[in-house]
Amino acid sequence: MPSSNKILVLFDSRSGNVAQMASFVAEGAGQVTNTEVRILHVDAASAEDVLWCDGIAVGSPTNMGLVSWKMKRFWDDTMLSHWMKVDGKIGCAFSSAGGWGGGMELACQSIITLLMNFGFLVFGVTDYAAKGLTLHYGAVGAKAPREPEIQESCRILGRRLAEWTACFVHNRKEEHPENKDLPRMGAH
Repeated sequence: MPSSNKILVLFDSRSGNVAQMASFVAEGAGQVTNTEVRILHVDAASAEDVLWCDGIAVGSPTNMGLVSWKMKRFWDDTMLSHWMKVDGKIGCAFSSAGGWGGGMELACQSIITLLMNFGFLVFGVTDYAAKGLTLHYGAVGAKAPREPEIQESCRILGRRLAEWTACFVHNRKEEHPENKDLPRMGAH
């Protein structure tokens, strides 16, 4: 039996919107066989959780186009002494804001920048979750993820994270996205 894929969905959420997105990201990661998923609020997470995972999806409410102070504090304080111990793990981002145009993609880029500074390999998703809805910087939403296409974008992000870790960490090449017959909406 192949080794188990380990995915951490780490999030901060003030209103519950990012927590809902996190559950959809976790659901998507769980679609990949032999994947163990931990979903943790940043207040409950430890450095050991990050060291445990092969891949991490980090979600934060958009705070003036950046990550929340709690998420920034986690990486500044909790993870700082573990610098250079997570090199090569795979990471991605998701965020919700109060409305469209509220800076969600900027918040995702802030998350990606944090992860890159710790040595994570980060990615965007070229698949479309719906007509005109891509995840180039991560899954984004305005307020709660009520729309089915926003929920699906979160699932796609989680599934892609689990596919990449299965493929590149555990050498399960059959999990590479191009080897699957999943519905894809096509390129730009």
